Amino acid sequence: MINVSKPFLPPVAEYQQYLEGIWQRNWLTNNGPLVNELELKLKQYLGLKHLLYVGNGTIALQMAIKALGLKGEIITTPFSYVATTSSIVWENCTPVFADVDETSGNIDPVKIAAAITSKTSAILATHVYGNPCDVETIDAIAKKNNLKVIYDAAHCFGTMYNGRSVFEYGDITTTSFHATKIFHTVEGGAVITRDPALLKTLAYLRNFGHDGPEKFSHAGINGKNSEFHAAMGLVNLTYIDKIRATYKKLVAHYDKKLKNATLEKPVCINGGTSNHAYYAVFFSSEEILLQTVDALNREQIFPRRYFFPALSAVLPYIKSVSMPVADGLAKRALCLPLYYDLSMEEIDFICSIIMRVQNNAKK
Repeated sequence: MINVSKPFLPPVAEYQQYLEGIWQRNWLTNNGPLVNELELKLKQYLGLKHLLYVGNGTIALQMAIKALGLKGEIITTPFSYVATTSSIVWENCTPVFADVDETSGNIDPVKIAAAITSKTSAILATHVYGNPCDVETIDAIAKKNNLKVIYDAAHCFGTMYNGRSVFEYGDITTTSFHATKIFHTVEGGAVITRDPALLKTLAYLRNFGHDGPEKFSHAGINGKNSEFHAAMGLVNLTYIDKIRATYKKLVAHYDKKLKNATLEKPVCINGGTSNHAYYAVFFSSEEILLQTVDALNREQIFPRRYFFPALSAVLPYIKSVSMPVADGLAKRALCLPLYYDLSMEEIDFICSIIMRVQNNAKK
């Protein structure tokens, strides 16, 4: 069976070494030494000034909204995972959808500008499939209208824009270290900001608002992560360059085998570099996509319709709205299997099935 993704697992003995230290210290959570070590090494690797390691990417979004004191409407994308929108609702704000760019799947700045009202407090944009949004235009729109910017960069470990980590952009950027990601800590995530005052607020929010053992500065939450998860991150970080290089080779092989297919790949903005964490394609029609998925499934190959359906049309707790571009992309988008130990021969098999369906459709 070939699934759309498969977690990288390091040699168990290397993880075991960290576990022995955890047992000796008997310090399992509450901002332990491994959490601090992981934060430091992530900042060094990614070229960041500030980063807080948290429980997951969803709580990172919730903390970001809370730290910025957002109220009213937040403009966001319908082409993302549900956590992007549900976090806005969870924090008692109103999501307002702006349609996406048809070549990238990222939120369209023109549509953002058109959606701004007197109730708008922020923009929450997702860097889709590890490709950066038009961060400069979004930043200009935000400054002109006195809005905050949060980026959901769950897909973006290692993604760059104009020579800087994409995590450097916006008032706050969040990311995910879930097991399906190119870098993972089993469960986990991070909040990143360049603003020291915001960092301090986020640190309070992560730990119930504690300002010392018996003092509280904010209404906080338990956003912490454990030593066991940090240990997995520390081991995996020693392999990340090898992991990323492998993904890049696998993507290049897909590109070679599918060069004659009637498929489009998401376009990366000028100045942006993808981290090759996903192999997403847009089919010419939903009909061909469904035929392809069926043919792959019959061979025990399971790609994912990521993201389907568009959030603007599916969530029962918000008003459904029409987003023509996002709706269309959602029907035609498919992520093909991509993970560290996927073989070139398996890619050949996947691509041969895709090409067979495409050739049959032309007859």
